[in-house]
Amino acid sequence: MIGLILAAGAGRRLRPYTDTLPKALVPLDDTRSVMDLTLKNFAEAGLNDVAIIIGYAADQVRIRQQELEERYGVNIELVFNDKAEEWNNAYSLWCARDVLKAGAIIANGDTIHPVSVEELLKAQTDEFITLSLDNVKKLADEEMKVQLNDRGGVTLITKLMEPETAAGEYIGVARIPGALAGDLADALKATFERDPNLYYEDGFQEMVNRGAHIATAAIGDIPWIEVDTLEDLERAREIVCHY
Repeated sequence: MIGLILAAGAGRRLRPYTDTLPKALVPLDDTRSVMDLTLKNFAEAGLNDVAIIIGYAADQVRIRQQELEERYGVNIELVFNDKAEEWNNAYSLWCARDVLKAGAIIANGDTIHPVSVEELLKAQTDEFITLSLDNVKKLADEEMKVQLNDRGGVTLITKLMEPETAAGEYIGVARIPGALAGDLADALKATFERDPNLYYEDGFQEMVNRGAHIATAAIGDIPWIEVDTLEDLERAREIVCHY
């Protein structure tokens, strides 16, 4: 199993930081970015082979590749998304369809979280896609919300849901068994061909619509944040000392 970081996005709401950097490399303190924290988590969880999907400002990742490998003791493969500034991340994850065949813990390049999330997902033994779920946080409109059936399987995953009807928020870290890489790639392809602005979570929904069981794992009451805006970045800089 490998670690996979989705880091192709431009992160326009984080300008001016993202004028020259991909979102995943925006500094959180003097030495670390979200990418640094995620690579550290992967290494601590025993995921020493890592793929990073790059696109916007891709050379900024390329020039740091060797340094990141040496700092965290990981082997990094870069996967290039040629439509990173045009299409949403359903296509971005599809670009990594070949590396997913090894099985992967995938992490969004804007999610700060502790290694306990990777450890939780890595410990899952069922051969289902498993999504990390925050079922503690009070939800609003922006979150990627999840509804579940009575077996704990995902029935709906979307931001376009009344918060009070959701079981929790998908935090952007998931386990993809290698045996399901082909099914996921096919669902992602159908998703971005329908609308290139859709998210990879819409690919998960496509799998659910086709009859797949997608599981969830509750992460507990832990400090984490998705860094979308400058306000999020300030909050992230307050909690990064935990990691």
